[in-house]
Amino acid sequence: QNTVNQRYSTTVKVCMMPLEVVVTAVTAIINVVCVDTVNHIASEFIPSIGVSVPQATTAVVSTCLHALIAFQLWRFRDFFLGGRRNALKIEEPEEASREWQPSTVLSIQDQTIKIPGDEAHIRLFDPATGGVLGCGKAKVFSENDVQDTCAKARKAQASWIKTSYAERGEVLKLLNDYCVKNQDLICRVDGRDTGKTMVDGSFGEVLTTCEKISWTLANGEKVLQPEFRDVGMLTVHKTARVEYQPYGVLGAIIPWNYPFHNMLGQVISAIYSGNALVLKVSEHSVWSSEFYIGIVHAALRQCGHDPNLVQIINGFGATGAALIPAVDKLTFIGSPEVGKLVMRKASESLTPVVLELGGKDAAIVCEDCDFAQVVDIAMRGTFQNCGQNCIGLERLVVHAALYDKFVATVTNKVRALTQGPPLDGVRAYDTGAMTMGVAEIERIEALVAQAVAAGARLLAGGQRNASLPQGSFMAPTLLVDVTRDMDIARTEVFGPVMTIMKAQDDDDAIAIVNSTLYGLGGSVFSLDYARAERIGKRLRTGMCNLNDYGVNYLCQSLPFGGINISGFDRFSGIEGLRGCCNLRAVTSDKFPGVRTNIPPPLQYPVEASGFTFVSGLVSTVYGDGILARLKGIVLLVKAGLAGKTAPAKKEE
Repeated sequence: QNTVNQRYSTTVKVCMMPLEVVVTAVTAIINVVCVDTVNHIASEFIPSIGVSVPQATTAVVSTCLHALIAFQLWRFRDFFLGGRRNALKIEEPEEASREWQPSTVLSIQDQTIKIPGDEAHIRLFDPATGGVLGCGKAKVFSENDVQDTCAKARKAQASWIKTSYAERGEVLKLLNDYCVKNQDLICRVDGRDTGKTMVDGSFGEVLTTCEKISWTLANGEKVLQPEFRDVGMLTVHKTARVEYQPYGVLGAIIPWNYPFHNMLGQVISAIYSGNALVLKVSEHSVWSSEFYIGIVHAALRQCGHDPNLVQIINGFGATGAALIPAVDKLTFIGSPEVGKLVMRKASESLTPVVLELGGKDAAIVCEDCDFAQVVDIAMRGTFQNCGQNCIGLERLVVHAALYDKFVATVTNKVRALTQGPPLDGVRAYDTGAMTMGVAEIERIEALVAQAVAAGARLLAGGQRNASLPQGSFMAPTLLVDVTRDMDIARTEVFGPVMTIMKAQDDDDAIAIVNSTLYGLGGSVFSLDYARAERIGKRLRTGMCNLNDYGVNYLCQSLPFGGINISGFDRFSGIEGLRGCCNLRAVTSDKFPGVRTNIPPPLQYPVEASGFTFVSGLVSTVYGDGILARLKGIVLLVKAGLAGKTAPAKKEE
């Protein structure tokens, strides 16, 4: 595979060389023709029609036209060949090669991130093979380490906040160029550290990241511009606006399931909005995160900025707890149980937090759906990244009229899924490994066993893949006839388990979906769009897709987040980008010289007519009907007259 990739890359480069030469040559020829035409018009055509133009004027106009033509032609060249930025140079880790053979392979019992007797380090290994990665361990950051890291980020942000959106955009463009040109490497690093297949990596890591960069570059500056608001009658002489000012140093505690996108997604919004960022990466994806942060640092350096602007820290719970009071706002992506601990710690310093705490997403499959589409989406939504997705389809709620056909169809598909180490070079597998190891597999096995004991039918998988003993592989599983009272219908599985539940009608389907405490996302499949809308509006979720799954995340203009124990607040979209900023309300004078003055009845010491004046003002502006407002005007006049006849204020 490596040889094929190298030959393909070389072929593309060789083919691109003639294209670049041709485009450049065509640009040069057009430039010469245009310049000659301008010169001809200036020196021959204009004099021939009897128009006298000073030579100096002709020279200035000719020069300006030459510059305009050259600029437009350069844009024409870039349209075909792309930007001419220098590519980021980052050394590829040897472990990312498909030919890599680990010098040390851990037994399945030793494949844990914690090293017995060594609390200062995290163990690094490939969950698909047990191969030790790098030096085998990474340092756990102490509280002092965290504070020092955040101090460096804060210092870097003091300069970064002065940059323009164009300068910030250049960093994002460099990151985008690297993503597009190094998709294979990014996904190989991901696969080696998390056990993810190449397709799952490309789909969930690279595609989503490029889309977020694209949306931010196209819309970010507009979204963060001051937003002018309406003013009421009392403040008609003022302007009112909301400004979006960077918090300073943002923090994020991110999970392991998509280490590249989870990191870059936070980086894109944070730095474009003018912030620094410190990320506490998952202890299960330290090795890949250290490579990915190198990409961000290289982009910052190449653009002349301090790489300390974005940093990562490694560790367990204590490291994350130390980060919370050291930053100005925190995003946490994880479980409800840990989310509560984050909130408790954040309350001590009143650090604002965004919580995304997972989900139990369901898809309601109506009998009038596009059946072939739903089957394919159900497979991808369930088994993408071996089911390790916060918005994975954890429940398929199928109408009774379609239930048997749906079960029969997906049974064959699930049983046909292949599984194996994503970088073994043998074949492209459908599913990879479980990143969190054997303990996580045992948890899922217990949930499946409980469901079967309660009456569910197990049609595929249900346990660890015995044919792959060296790695952490949970066999693709199909569980049907699941009911809402079973633990597996209420608990986030986060694994390769397709759970199918039968619904008698729309009301029953809605009740099943809303029977859990989670509320992240969901889907409804029906070709009766009015019906789909009716069902979707009754689902208690933060996100909903009609006749689709997860596509809301590719619409980067939309916010991402849930309700109930799935968390609160949002990242991504307009709301997510603005959420990286303090909202600052600002007023100013609309007309020079027209300012707010305190009326005499309200000046200190307050006159006896002060209350009458305010009462009249309220009635005049807010009274219901002409009579009420006329009454207010009378009170204002009365207060004004009372002020004129009142004895002069004594001066002490």
